[in-house]
Amino acid sequence: MAEAHQAVAFQFTVTPDGVDFRLSREALKQVYLSGINSWKKRLIRIKNGILRGVYPGSPTSWLVVVMATMGSSYCNVDISMGLVCYIQRCLPEGCGPYHTPQTQALLSMAVFSTGVWMMGIFLFRQTLKLLLSYHGWMFEMHGRTSHFTKVWAICVRLLSSRQPMLYSFQTSLPTLPVPSVQATIQRVRAWVGHPSGQNRLDSENLSKHKGLTPAKSGLESNGPGVGTGLGQRQPSLSGPHTDNNLAGQYLESVRPLLDNEEYYRMETLAKEFQDKTAPRLQKYLVLKSWWATNYVSDWWEEYIYLRGRNPLMVNSNYYVMDFVLVKNTDVQAARLGNIVHAMILYRRKLDREDIKPVSCVGVEGTTGGGGSHLNHAGPSLQVMALGMVPMCSYQMERMFNTTRIPGKKTDVLQHLSDSRHVAVYHKGRFFKVWLYEGSRLLKPQDLEMQFQRILDDPSLPQPGEERLAALTAGGRVEWAQARQAFFSSGKNKAALDAIERAAFFVALDEESHHYDPEDEASLSLYGKALLHGNCYNRWFDKSFTLIAFKNGHLGLNTEHAWADAPIIGHLWEFVLGTDAFYLGYTETGHCVGKPNPALAPPQRLQWDIPEQCQAVIESSYQVAKALADDVELYCFQFLPFGKGLIKKCRTSPDAFVQIALQLAHFRDRGKFCLTYEASMTRMFREGRTETVRSCTSESTAFVQAMVEGTHMKAHLQNLFRKASEKHQNMYRLAMTGAGIDRHLFCLYVVSKYLGVSSPFLAEVLSEPWRLSTSQIAQFQIRMFDPDQYPSHLGAGGGFGPVADDGYGVSYMIAGENTIFFHVSSKFSSSETNAQRFGNHIRQALLDIADLFQVPKADR
Repeated sequence: MAEAHQAVAFQFTVTPDGVDFRLSREALKQVYLSGINSWKKRLIRIKNGILRGVYPGSPTSWLVVVMATMGSSYCNVDISMGLVCYIQRCLPEGCGPYHTPQTQALLSMAVFSTGVWMMGIFLFRQTLKLLLSYHGWMFEMHGRTSHFTKVWAICVRLLSSRQPMLYSFQTSLPTLPVPSVQATIQRVRAWVGHPSGQNRLDSENLSKHKGLTPAKSGLESNGPGVGTGLGQRQPSLSGPHTDNNLAGQYLESVRPLLDNEEYYRMETLAKEFQDKTAPRLQKYLVLKSWWATNYVSDWWEEYIYLRGRNPLMVNSNYYVMDFVLVKNTDVQAARLGNIVHAMILYRRKLDREDIKPVSCVGVEGTTGGGGSHLNHAGPSLQVMALGMVPMCSYQMERMFNTTRIPGKKTDVLQHLSDSRHVAVYHKGRFFKVWLYEGSRLLKPQDLEMQFQRILDDPSLPQPGEERLAALTAGGRVEWAQARQAFFSSGKNKAALDAIERAAFFVALDEESHHYDPEDEASLSLYGKALLHGNCYNRWFDKSFTLIAFKNGHLGLNTEHAWADAPIIGHLWEFVLGTDAFYLGYTETGHCVGKPNPALAPPQRLQWDIPEQCQAVIESSYQVAKALADDVELYCFQFLPFGKGLIKKCRTSPDAFVQIALQLAHFRDRGKFCLTYEASMTRMFREGRTETVRSCTSESTAFVQAMVEGTHMKAHLQNLFRKASEKHQNMYRLAMTGAGIDRHLFCLYVVSKYLGVSSPFLAEVLSEPWRLSTSQIAQFQIRMFDPDQYPSHLGAGGGFGPVADDGYGVSYMIAGENTIFFHVSSKFSSSETNAQRFGNHIRQALLDIADLFQVPKADR
């Protein structure tokens, strides 16, 4: 255990002759360098806090104001209108060279200048917040930008022209508005009662990470006024949607799913709720919106994610794939060396706030919400081109050094300000790998050497160690109890701390996975390996697990509570781009440069796992294995066309795919269902997601006309355009805070806290999302030119089915000529089949494209 001795700065032994001290100069040097590094980080955070706090001001602008005040005084012009003299009279009198009249005059002018400077910053911020509250630009089409929007764009550009840091805009972002109850319920009405859908939604299934039923989400009441858990308007500046209301939106959304009798019943419940229960609940919600930074996000994180007691694996965590059409190296350790180094470079930029704030323009959709719907036939081209509307960046704060700690009733997110190591799993053993040597970040070649040492280590797993991570894949209550009973002291606690306090988790797999275009099943097997692995080779509690396969391909498995997918997507784009275009490899596939062989080897974590704990581990493994075996995942690349052809149809690519999904689902199941698409609300401070209910009266009318097969193409095109316009408008409403599902969710939370019973809310939140969809973000940052490197495409990622008898669908419109799909379902359901549904998606896309008769030469 040489590495253990090297970690000790000094040792002493008590002998009859006295105390014998043994100092380790190298260890003391590392302690010293580590302390220096920590202080550097503290100073950087202090500096960034000051610069962020005065944005859009700067020390230079302060100096200009001071010099202007002093210059005017020198010219005998009192621009302070007597305030400088008043401040000078208020200063305490004293003696000495620093209390002369000249010194007091200078100090008074500095105080006055600072006050003017701070007042200017405050006015600038409030003006910028007011400007960013305007969302009318989202409802203006290309080439139709109004004069008002042009003036607004110039003002925003001027107020945010100084180079911002990552969190510079946080305090200038508007707060998420609370929609009116009438607006929300009206939309619900429209969604509920279209006679085309005769299927009645039952409350047995729940939506796991998108929109949960009351029971699964954890908001069940233990008594009057007690909420134990939940288990997932605008002012006139906002745009043209202000006349809508909550009740109306909900009823509009369920209209396609209910017959006339069921719709009338729901309408009656909605009206009763709106007139009797809602006003009281709404008052509490408005009060919270005045007090809290965001009236949704804290409850959403707690009740939808942290209080969920079901396994995270499949139910909540999602996966992200590597570049699938190119291969940088076959050497597993070398690929990890570059990637881990790039990730820590990203973390350094994150700590220093050197990352440019993400704007609304750069995102074309996201998994789990977060992408804007700014595509063809979308919002004002001028605003899009300038990239001037910032999005909230607060979710990035917990990307690294974060672990979800299990609890019996609710979990907790543990976030550390820093971590200097990663935890690694290989062949049933856990290791601790340091990322720094003193204050120096290890080079890629050094990290490659460390990972290769783990791969070459012949030691065997300790008793109970191999499947230990299955605890994070099973039920949360069982994991919390085991953690308290067996990991709260001794070497088990020390080893568990090493994992939970790591920057992130690394899994070195013995299997090889990649996408072979000649073997369609290879992409699905790749996705399955990332989604759940073998149920014990991923630490599902970590903010993310970096997975390295034997052939050098990679992927991520990401915990969902701390952030939504666009956040991890931003990291992943930086890491893959840095690996491919900046770090590179030698001709033999190794990292560039020579490693330092004097580095201490990785530290093997030590465990003492009793038989009782091993029994709990085995039980969690069986639960996780049954869940993993039940998941059917079908991933495929759609090659006939991509965004290029869809643009020629003069419609939004996202709307095109969503309507195709409605057509595919109707052909697959013979009925319509409640459909979830994630949208982002990150234009508001601490915003996360909102739901776009994609099954609309317009889309169902188009689908029925397509299925009937008797309508002229011109009529079908007209129906399609109406459905597309409806979808785009709903997406914009969701992005601008006028969605309905988060509002209904918060009203439900308030009702549970107050002990108020609402049949309407209970029924609304018990409706399962049998089709849950997300578009995956790409090119949030420009690490390379995709036109110059068209093969450098990731395949996106996916998640498990939200309902037991439903589908989960994620898709990435990967450039001009291809689309990747990830379709999940459960084998235990006789009504679903992921591959069958995937084939229906293929055919639906082709059928809709044929409506527009785009020549093949133009595709």
